[in-house]
This record gives sequence, structure tokens and C-alpha cells, in this order.
Amino acid sequence: MGCSFQLMWLVHLFVLLLGLFQISSGVDQVSKSVKEKASLPCHYNFSHEELPIIRIYWQKHGKMVLSIISGVREVWPEYKNRTLLDNTNYSLIILGLALSDRGTYNCVVQKNEKGTFEVKHITDVVLSIKADFPTPNITESGNPSADTKRITCFTSGGFPKPRLSWLENERELNGINTTISQDPKSELYTISSQLDFNTTCNHTIECFIEYGDAHVSETFTWEKKPPEDPPDENSKIVLIMAGSGAVTLATIVIIIYFIFHKHRSCFRRRNKASEETTNSLYIGPAEASAEQTV
Repeated sequence: MGCSFQLMWLVHLFVLLLGLFQISSGVDQVSKSVKEKASLPCHYNFSHEELPIIRIYWQKHGKMVLSIISGVREVWPEYKNRTLLDNTNYSLIILGLALSDRGTYNCVVQKNEKGTFEVKHITDVVLSIKADFPTPNITESGNPSADTKRITCFTSGGFPKPRLSWLENERELNGINTTISQDPKSELYTISSQLDFNTTCNHTIECFIEYGDAHVSETFTWEKKPPEDPPDENSKIVLIMAGSGAVTLATIVIIIYFIFHKHRSCFRRRNKASEETTNSLYIGPAEASAEQTV
């Protein structure tokens, strides 16, 4: 009898699984961003009169999210205070989405028929979640050589895993030092890359980042410096004349200084000679004449 019971149970389980496979209404795809609201459809036509005899289960990967049994709603701890149920079609509404909410959800409806709850409906909904990257930031990162400049493109806080391309005139350029990292807790990505270009030409370069079905980009523009114009002939003449004038003026000042200095020395010598002559005058004869007159 035990073997017969086990055989009957296996047959019943097989029939139940076959029924689930046949009842399933297909797979829905819902795509949202972090912090948004998602509504996951159940696709079952409910009537309020049925509520006492039906059970509604929302599950994710085999773990319970929410249930309604005999009209009583129960929400599992991970989804409390951010999970609702639409009372008209019993779609599952999740608020403030996080990356951890992505995955496959199942809406299972059981109905009591003759004292036994049988599966009447099942819907699978795949919830995809992305986090939008902010617009990349492009900065100049030095000059590896005389005619070469390096720029860096950086952005952080997005999901899923990004891919970065450097583009110019729809042609992909070869970037260097490209790095992608993921925060283990938030699961958000950071990406950066560098590019070297020739500064002797004009450039319009785009940093293009794809993630999932979305993208962000930023453009960097470089204009080469115009060559310096050589001075014309008139400017050269003026410069030469100015230089010659400065030299001539300096020469005149030096000559005047030496003339003045020499003239001053001569003047001092004359004064000294005059003083010596005056001191050596002989007045004897005049005194003799004065005595004879007396």
C-alpha cells in the first residue's frame, strides 16, 4: 500500500507540473531604473466573489514576496513598506527599486475546487533594473610629448556593466588605461579611460559609454594654436633704430660725463695755480718807492 500511495503521489505531482506548464501565460519583460516604481502584471481576471476561495502568491526565485489567502494579505520582511498589490488586477507594485530587486517573479493563483486548491493561473515576469550613469567628465591629463595631449573620460554610479568607446568622425580610436570596477555592496560600476591625440590638428572627440540599452556621452573639442606671425620689415627697422638710438644716447651720456669730469679737473687745477701765484707776489719795489716819496 505504501508503494501504491507513493506512485499515486508521483502521478499527481506530474499532472500538477504539467498543468502549470500548460496554464502559464508566458513571460513578461519589465525594465526600470533604480529608485523608480515597477508594476508586475499577473494577467488573471479576478472577481471579488472569488476571494474567499482563491490564493494568490507572488514569488521571486522560489522565495515568497507577498500572498493573499482568504482575503488576508501578508508581505515578507524584505518587501515590507515598499510593496503594494493592485486591488483590481493584483499586479505587484514595488517602490524605490534597488538593483537587488531584479530577477524573475511568479504570480501563482490557486482556486479551491471540491475542497482542494488547484493551480488555475501562473505568470512569469522578468524585472530588469538599470542605474543611469551621469554624463561623463572629460579632463586634460598632461602632455606625454611635445605635440601630444592626454585626456581622461570618467563616470561612476551606473548599471549594468558599461562599455566605453572613443570616437572621432564615426571612427573608433584606441584608448589606453581603460578600467572598469564594481562596488561589491551597491553593485554599481565605475569606468574610466584615457586617450592621446596630436595637438597639431583640430579634433572633436566623443567619449561614448553604453550600458544595457542606454548610453551617455560627452564631447571634447581641441583647436590647434595658430602659428606666430614673424615681425614685418618696418617692425625690424623700428627695432633696429630703437636699439641704435639707445646705444647712441648711452654713448653721448658717457662722453658728456668724461668731458664734464675732465673740465672740472682742469678748473680745479687753474684755481689752485691762481692761488699759488697770488701768494708769491713781490711788493718790495712799491714799498721802496713809497719811502722815497716821503
